[in-house]
Amino acid sequence: MELAEADPKGLVRESYRIEGITPGECRSIFMDWALSIPVGAPVADAVRTLIATYGGPNPDHPMTAVLHQALTAPEAPRRRGGRIGRQNLSG
Repeated sequence: MELAEADPKGLVRESYRIEGITPGECRSIFMDWALSIPVGAPVADAVRTLIATYGGPNPDHPMTAVLHQALTAPEAPRRRGGRIGRQNLSG
């Protein structure tokens, strides 16, 4: 994927230019970035392009960590324990 497609607004590029940016700020920028990606676009490919372009030269940057986290599968939801988890709410 081309960099212009992976970061159409340059949000991720700019995050790497902000001195002293925090992980929380990087997550916020990532969310803005994710919302700007067209529906149906291969998000994982875009993230890999961003890591290759910006993360390689900046492995310790908080945005690099956020991008790597974006490629990991989310944890499976766990059943809520106790009485509430066992109740049949469908009636």
